[in-house]
Amino acid sequence: MEKDSRIILDASVLAGKPIIRGTWISVDLVLDLLASGWDESSVLAEYPGLAREDILACIRYAQEVVASERVYCADQRGRTPSEPPSIPGIE
Repeated sequence: MEKDSRIILDASVLAGKPIIRGTWISVDLVLDLLASGWDESSVLAEYPGLAREDILACIRYAQEVVASERVYCADQRGRTPSEPPSIPGIE
């Protein structure tokens, strides 16, 4: 994941949640506001210490987290591809 200097993780602040550098504003708060319909100007008006670049950094952070996720799909019998098939009667 590319490191954005605007987003930091500090175990002593908000239990280590990703926050915007120099604030106690978490990435998930900004994303929640945007997902709730707030536009960029509303977020900046409510949190005047933020810049447009901070909002973009939050979106970029979320995109990078999702892009780096490993997804394991279960087959129709509920097994993931890495699990060996079960043979009835053999444990």
